Amino acid sequence: MALPAQDERTVPAVVLKDLDRQPLEQTLDAMKALIDQHGHVVVVCSDAVPSGVERRLHTVRSLLESDRIALFRPDLPPLGLAVLARQLRQLASCDLSPGVLASAGRLLTHYIHAGAVLASVARLDRVPVGLKAHAKSWVPGSQFGVIAHPEPQLVRIGPEATLSGPDFGSWMLLAKGQLQSDWVGSTLAPAWNALGLREAGLPAESATWWGTGKLIEFCTYLPDLSVLYQLVTSVRQGVCHWCGIDVIGDRCVFCSATPPVPESRTPTG
Repeated sequence: MALPAQDERTVPAVVLKDLDRQPLEQTLDAMKALIDQHGHVVVVCSDAVPSGVERRLHTVRSLLESDRIALFRPDLPPLGLAVLARQLRQLASCDLSPGVLASAGRLLTHYIHAGAVLASVARLDRVPVGLKAHAKSWVPGSQFGVIAHPEPQLVRIGPEATLSGPDFGSWMLLAKGQLQSDWVGSTLAPAWNALGLREAGLPAESATWWGTGKLIEFCTYLPDLSVLYQLVTSVRQGVCHWCGIDVIGDRCVFCSATPPVPESRTPTG
């Protein structure tokens, strides 16, 4: 899902549709054109898409023999993933190297709180669900507040229901599915001291990810480009020992190499 641009500097998204159904040659040509145009490509993909999509992406990367394609599948619900992709699009307008930009995705996931209001948790397998919650999900009219990231939480919505949220100022985005509820806007957003509330369309993978189409998905995020840029540039950068690209963290997002293990030295005496 490609969210609307946050500001005039936000780089447009390229949506790779039907990767597991279109001819391989078509996908190869599209990806090669993107590399030729931009130099490097960061593919942000939900883990709720069909397995054939991931296989096709790895096949394309292998056939092109390119270390300029980063495949990024963070453990985020679809709406949170869409927000993260937009943040990377915002940062793409800055003076960040491709490796640092791609690595920033792992860093920024820590600042996203993502969850949903569900009419049933009977098919929810992304968050631990106790037997009591399963039983209550069969009671007509029950609704549940669920946090999937950064730490799993689940409550049955009622007068005393609370969920732990971010301890920093952030905006909230929500996407409505086939469920009627104002709990996010009237209760959760004020409890989390949200600086503002916006709405978006429901991502195509949300019903699959949450196990039901009767949901309202939500997440909090940092919208300000200057804050995002400061977060990324304040982290120590390194150089991948294998492909030589600048990175943040201990794994290169383009070639997947990790730092070599230091050799142990035998004391001499």
